[in-house]
Amino acid sequence: MPGPDHGVPPRDGLAVPTTVAFVLHPVGPLPAAVYWRRRLLVLVLLVAVLGGGSWLGVALLTGSEGTASAAGTSEAASSSSAAEPPALDRVVPSLAGVQTPTPPPTAAPAEPVPPAAPVQEAGAPCSDDVVALEVRTPGTVAAGSSPTLELVVTNTAAVPCTRVLDAQLQEMVLLDAAGTRVWGSNDCQPETSADTRTLAPGEQVVFPLTWSGLTSEPSCTAPRVAVAPGQYVVRARLDAKTSPDAVLQVT
Repeated sequence: MPGPDHGVPPRDGLAVPTTVAFVLHPVGPLPAAVYWRRRLLVLVLLVAVLGGGSWLGVALLTGSEGTASAAGTSEAASSSSAAEPPALDRVVPSLAGVQTPTPPPTAAPAEPVPPAAPVQEAGAPCSDDVVALEVRTPGTVAAGSSPTLELVVTNTAAVPCTRVLDAQLQEMVLLDAAGTRVWGSNDCQPETSADTRTLAPGEQVVFPLTWSGLTSEPSCTAPRVAVAPGQYVVRARLDAKTSPDAVLQVT
């Protein structure tokens, strides 16, 4: 009986031992090149199988990681989409992000500049700028009475000056509420004089005049009658200089 299986099956009645020498030097009825090609083909198939398995494993691992990465990217995109503001908010900035310009500080209104004092040469004729005129009245008089009116001339300059105060240069007129001339001091009894004075700074000269209480006109040809009760104003003149109006109530 044959012994234990320690080799390949008997070939031609002889047992062929399985040794390294046998593997490296195949022995058989066919040429050795045939056995080498078979072994090379088996080796190539084995390498292909092993390589295919490795590639499949790597592909499986890579696919799993890609799926997980894609899922993570999708979740991140979803989160980012959810966190992004609406399209209108991206186009129109929020009020908190808009910087309004700070208005410049408002400058305090400038104080009015007082007019410059008129220049008056000492001892020279007083100009109209330094001469002040004022009319003084009793305020209220009875119709038909003869009140006294006063023309006051004042030198407002800081130096003395001269002024012609001739009577023919002075005049008082009475005007009603409509501005109509009712009486004039030079209409019926004009006066003349030569009166040139040197006025000290602040000095006043008063010229009193008694009014008859009657109407008049420049030619003094119209009948003169008592001024009717009402409110009137008296205005004075010294040459071309005029005074403010003074109220006179006739009752």
